[in-house]
Amino acid sequence: MLSNTVARTVAHRGRHYGFVILGVTFLTMLTVAGTIGAPGVFIVPLQEEFGWSASDISGALAVRFLLFGLMGPFAAAFMNRFGVRRMMLVSLGIITGGIVLSLGMTRLWQLFLLWGVVIGVGTGLTAMVLGATVATRWFSARRGLVMGLLAASTATGQLAFLPLLANLTAHFGWRAAMTFVVGAVVLAAIIVLLLMRDRPSDLGLPPYGATEIVHPPSQHAQLGALLLHPIVVLRDAARVPTFWVLFFTFFICGASTNGLVQTHFIALCGDYGLAAMGAASMLALMGLFDFAGTLGSGWLSDRFDNRWLLFWYYGLRGASLLYLPYSDFSLYSLSIFAMFYGLDWVATVPPTVKLTAQRFGGERSNIVFGWIFAGHQIGAASAAYGGGFSRTFLQSYMPAFVTAGVLCLIAAALILTIRSKTALTETAAITA
Repeated sequence: MLSNTVARTVAHRGRHYGFVILGVTFLTMLTVAGTIGAPGVFIVPLQEEFGWSASDISGALAVRFLLFGLMGPFAAAFMNRFGVRRMMLVSLGIITGGIVLSLGMTRLWQLFLLWGVVIGVGTGLTAMVLGATVATRWFSARRGLVMGLLAASTATGQLAFLPLLANLTAHFGWRAAMTFVVGAVVLAAIIVLLLMRDRPSDLGLPPYGATEIVHPPSQHAQLGALLLHPIVVLRDAARVPTFWVLFFTFFICGASTNGLVQTHFIALCGDYGLAAMGAASMLALMGLFDFAGTLGSGWLSDRFDNRWLLFWYYGLRGASLLYLPYSDFSLYSLSIFAMFYGLDWVATVPPTVKLTAQRFGGERSNIVFGWIFAGHQIGAASAAYGGGFSRTFLQSYMPAFVTAGVLCLIAAALILTIRSKTALTETAAITA
């Protein structure tokens, strides 16, 4: 494999192959995230071409968010059993098929099937669980910073593609924009095929920052047992109060980011006279500041109490969402919102992953995080549909944005209910 040659070359230069894996994973998550974020550009064009309401389109996007999250725990189990590389290729293949078929859709049920179910399942086979798995397997040192970088790739991918996609849509139509997305996904699949490896032990390496090679546990479970395993992990995790705090706060995280702002921000700005290109540029600006904010969050999560980091992140996000209705939707005021909100877009991910690893350490910790991430996407699905419902039946997106701001303040208070030093019985409950 090409990865063997690259690994030897990297080793001769005194570098660990984990950083190559980090680059491949970053690119893959960036591309998958771009697929997740792309439909936010297409809401208005789909309404104009097919006559579908915002509520109809939002319903399909809610299905996608829901499956994107609910697949997470099972994706983690599949990665443990079949390997990260194989599951990445399967995921990218399903996404490609779903997008290509959607280029010819004409019915609402086809939108639900392709953009909702097929792409939801495809993206869910990697999701944020991929980043958590790579960070914990390949890095013993700088794990928080690595997770911050991978989390930043998700938000950056969801937002950075949008100005280009909006421009392609404006000049050539939404199908041309989706064709560009297909090209990016295929490119990512080729790089994964050539360079990705499942574990450091595949190359005879210890994780970065460690001295001993970690061999994988034996995995011989049948398909039925494999599908049941995440349910068993959820049963054990549900006994621990910390799990539910992280689950519900991440629910609010998803509702206030992917589900609401990513999906409805462009349409919201259109209601106030701002063109799609200008609104997409604001989302790209959020992505730029999010990249810096999430990297900083990863660095901070290695050094400070993660509970207090989450308290400030949720509190500041809530304040920014509550500010938005009082802005005049000029480029100046939206730029202030984009910078302030962008710094906090997914800064919550590194501390949440760290708290999950601390409370539920072991081989199953990525599955526990998969369930917590499912909460994130259930929140995203609720807000994606709720925003469309608010626009269709209340003639305004604002009730949805104000509600999200209040929920963020509730999350800030809720996270402090986690004890600073949790008894060892919590870890025992999940590892037993």
